[in-house]
Amino acid sequence: MNEQFSDLGERLCRGSGIEELMDDLGNALALGGPDTMMLGGGQPAHIPEVNALWRRRLEEVMATPGGMEKMLCNYDPPRGNPMFLDAVADLFKRSFGWEITAKNIAITSGGQTAFFFLFNALAGTFKNGINKKILLPLVPEYIGYSNQSVGSDMFRAVKPLIEKIGDHDYKYHVDFDRLHVDDEIAAICVSRPTNPTGNVLTDDEIARLAAIADENGIPLIIDNAYGAPFPNIIFSEATPVWDENIVLTLSLSKIGLPGTRTGIVVAREEIAAAVASMSAIVGLANGNIGQALMEPLVRSGEILQLSNEVVRPYYIEKSRQARAWVDDAFDSALPYRVHLSEGALFLWLWFEGLPISSRELYERLKARGVLIVSGHYFFFGLDDDDAWKHRHECIRVTYTMDERTVHEGIKIIAEEVEAAYAVGTAT
Repeated sequence: MNEQFSDLGERLCRGSGIEELMDDLGNALALGGPDTMMLGGGQPAHIPEVNALWRRRLEEVMATPGGMEKMLCNYDPPRGNPMFLDAVADLFKRSFGWEITAKNIAITSGGQTAFFFLFNALAGTFKNGINKKILLPLVPEYIGYSNQSVGSDMFRAVKPLIEKIGDHDYKYHVDFDRLHVDDEIAAICVSRPTNPTGNVLTDDEIARLAAIADENGIPLIIDNAYGAPFPNIIFSEATPVWDENIVLTLSLSKIGLPGTRTGIVVAREEIAAAVASMSAIVGLANGNIGQALMEPLVRSGEILQLSNEVVRPYYIEKSRQARAWVDDAFDSALPYRVHLSEGALFLWLWFEGLPISSRELYERLKARGVLIVSGHYFFFGLDDDDAWKHRHECIRVTYTMDERTVHEGIKIIAEEVEAAYAVGTAT
């Protein structure tokens, strides 16, 4: 058997950081015993009020004549369910004054698929031989982007400004002085809140990025998987924004439906149509279940109430508690810092001068049943990324699991970090 893969096969079939993360997550949730502490993935919490809502919607679908058959036994159009598309467009127009219709929206099989489509449609090699890239104005950035190119590496990234705050906090900012757009750049992309750090780019930063994109005739892509208006896992002020030069992606995963794999792309009509075409070619159509369950909640606006009154407060408290446990667990004399938790589902920890790499720390923690994500995966697109020591000093920790898991996991992380510093000092 010939086991040689194509260039694309080499990129997609030989493993990646996102595969390692999801493998850890899936096995921990499916097979892990009581001593496995899964602090690595983006699995949303099982919020009782939210799960009760899904049960109610399933019962309503089952009680509707033909409801089950439409949800499970029919294909939707490649763009998405027409009623769901209309509901999303109406919600955004009614709530934010955005001039959009169903033609500005396309559904994908999860947000991850949306970015595979968008990146490879907008960047890569063109007929004239030019190779265009996606500009990441702030890294660390989402691990799931890094291996999505079907050709050569497609990312150019900019190191952040690092603001140290107090003894044990810090925040990344976009370094606009180093942000350079040339003919090689096809689009600018940011996640808001940022995965992995929980950083929320300010309205001013978003406005400046949108202006830069507009001036250069390229789109600004905003990954809104955790953002406003839903699921609104944002703990600071952030205004939802869209215009025809912005490609906004949303998802039903973090509001509590990751298993339905439902991504939403809001863009100018030709980009939305392109995404729908790619859905047809790659997968015929997208899953019906998430759209069917959520359509009446979107149409009524209940999705916003759910996000603002249940989901957001729940994660604010989870974040606050996890941050307090970090300070309890770590020796205050250690050079640990935690990025300001402004949204998403993670704490991003920086151990300045860590004597071992974050990858080695991952292995040591895994041996003790604690699964985190090594930070080095999130620093891609930099010319000298491997030489930048900061890249190997950070880890991502999820705080969505039950209190015992998160609390005990943080204690073990502190023990391993302190042990690493102790050995490094001694040598």
